[in-house]
Amino acid sequence: MEPIARHDRYDHSALPERAVYDWPGGRRLAVCVSTNIERFAFLDGLGSDHTALGAPQSVRNYAWRDYGNRVGLWSLLELLDALDLPAAHNVNAHAALDDPALVARLRARLAQGDEIVAHGRSNAERQDALTEAAETRLIAETTEVLAQTFGVRPEGWLGPYLAQSPHTPDLLAEAGYRYLQDWPADDQPFWMRTRAGPILSVPYSIELNDSPALVFRQHTGREFEAMIIDQFDEMLEQSQHRPLVFSLVLHSFVVGQPFRLRALRRALQHIHAHCDRLWLTTPGAVAAHVAALPPGTVPGSEAL
Repeated sequence: MEPIARHDRYDHSALPERAVYDWPGGRRLAVCVSTNIERFAFLDGLGSDHTALGAPQSVRNYAWRDYGNRVGLWSLLELLDALDLPAAHNVNAHAALDDPALVARLRARLAQGDEIVAHGRSNAERQDALTEAAETRLIAETTEVLAQTFGVRPEGWLGPYLAQSPHTPDLLAEAGYRYLQDWPADDQPFWMRTRAGPILSVPYSIELNDSPALVFRQHTGREFEAMIIDQFDEMLEQSQHRPLVFSLVLHSFVVGQPFRLRALRRALQHIHAHCDRLWLTTPGAVAAHVAALPPGTVPGSEAL
């Protein structure tokens, strides 16, 4: 049989064959809520459109996305405050530069346990279309802006559109990142190989994610609510046997619309009702916990 293209970032690992471990407090289900805080170029570059895939950039779809930063995000943060839920914020560097009020609001939440994850310069570009030198510069510029703006250097990376080049894990490890979220291959963290040593992959959902679900697949807010609850209930049951990471991904210009926010509120209230059985946390805290486990516990850790 003819060989197929393969990568050498990690080895195959079947979930039932792995070591069992606990999250802090003896819990087995970690819950990570991620918000994507993005900037798009005006009438230029890449974007998102609620009417058609690959729609050209227009005033209409730019303004729709800008609604998220002007209105939707603030409502979403108020909801997280009300439920006392921590979150990771995947922030474009340009969003941090453009909005001092946003920076102040997120700084206040950082003091309560939230996390800033680096999310490229903007969502008007993809890093997999760049040369290695240009991608190195993108990572460096993003890191510098976010570190200066928020007063803490990001330790995790999520590329715009989860688009990685063949060199991205190497460049992130060389830039000092501890983990990435661009490889949605698992419900547990696992170590990946790079030319600069191991980097951790932390689960990030492209299924339980309002952008593909509500924009591209045209699900309703109530369908997304049902998806969240079904995913959570099933993973909570499965977590009796092994540790898992429940990842929920939110974009403020999508789920920040009031009719969708109402459905999200019900789903998050359902999750919060089980909080005594959960580790409500961030991807960075998951990465730190996993990094402290004995070698051989997590896939790929044998080489640490």
